[in-house]
Amino acid sequence: MGDYLKGMTDTTQTPPAPSRHPAYGPPLSLDKARRVLAAAEAEANANGWPVVISLFDSGGNLKLLQRLDNANHGAVALSQRKAHAAILFRAPTQAFEALLTSGPEGLRMLTMAPELLPLAGGLPLLEQGQVIGSIGVSGMQPHQDAQVARAGARSLDP
Repeated sequence: MGDYLKGMTDTTQTPPAPSRHPAYGPPLSLDKARRVLAAAEAEANANGWPVVISLFDSGGNLKLLQRLDNANHGAVALSQRKAHAAILFRAPTQAFEALLTSGPEGLRMLTMAPELLPLAGGLPLLEQGQVIGSIGVSGMQPHQDAQVARAGARSLDP
C-alpha cells in the first residue's frame, strides 16, 4: 500500500501529504474487489461494527457495495462519497481533515470542491504503485471506518 498507510495506524496522526500522487492503473477486477470486501467485512464483524463498504474502480465507477446488517441508511451515501473522493484525488480522505484546521484557504477549498470529504474511511487501493480503485467505509466513528478500510486495502498487499 505504499506511503498511504504508513503512519495511519494511529488515527490521531495526520497522514503525510504525498509529494506526487500515484498514476491511475487498470480498473479493480471483480475478484480483487471481492477480496478487499471480504477482508474489510471480516474486520468490521470482528469488532461488531455495522458499516457500509463501497468499492470503486480506477475509472470512478461503483464496483461493489455492501451494507452490513444494522448499518444506518445514511452510511450508504457516505461510504460512496468517501470512496469517490479517494479515487478522484488519489489520496486518503483523512488527508482532507487538515483542510478544516488550515484556516480560510482550507475552508474555501472544501466549499469549492464538494467532492472532498474530510472524514477518515476512504482510501485509494494501490497495486504495483498504481491506483486501481478505492474503498470507502461508513457507519461508525471515522477512525473505526478507517480501520475497516485499511483492513480491506491490506488484502491487496503481496
